[in-house]
Amino acid sequence: MPIHAVIFDIGNVLIEWQPERHYDRVLGKERREAMFAEVDLHGMNDLVDQGHHFTDTIYDWAEKYPEWRDEIRMWHDNWIELASPEIPHSVRLLRALRSKKIPVFALTNFGVQNFDYATTVYPFLNEFDRSYVSGRMKTVKPHSDIYQRVEEDCQLAPETLLFADDRLENIEAAQARGWETHHFTTPQGWAERLVSAGLLTPNEAQ
Repeated sequence: MPIHAVIFDIGNVLIEWQPERHYDRVLGKERREAMFAEVDLHGMNDLVDQGHHFTDTIYDWAEKYPEWRDEIRMWHDNWIELASPEIPHSVRLLRALRSKKIPVFALTNFGVQNFDYATTVYPFLNEFDRSYVSGRMKTVKPHSDIYQRVEEDCQLAPETLLFADDRLENIEAAQARGWETHHFTTPQGWAERLVSAGLLTPNEAQ
């Protein structure tokens, strides 16, 4: 069946998300590794993605580890530096699809408050036809219900949805529901997939 909507993940598809890189730059690799070994920062971020309050969650987590309090708070205070830079080619692909009137959705594990903040820094995050943000939905990828709720909301058949994500477990969960998928590793690979699907010409996908 033809594709009726294209769905973008955001982290590492439209915006680089490499917290370790920021901490390496600020703290040095050795100290960063020590902190990440002791403190489950990604588990903390998972709570934010599930809808827990961005500031309260991180600041409360910091109080559990007084020796790392300031460093943990950086996850909040310097957050936009963790979630950067944008991936320009992917942004061009998003806009090329929209210019052809192809519906484009976001499906992202993202907190409520930090997503709202990100939209003020990255204007293209306001350009989706529909945005499915895990923190608002109180469920995250790769749980099956988040994909089901997307289908119910957009009223499109699973096989007409083309979804790009950088995490294989998220792709596999979408495939299990019948979605067309692309495992994102580079924007060029995603561009080629959109061309092969007949959604963009090679020139439009540059």
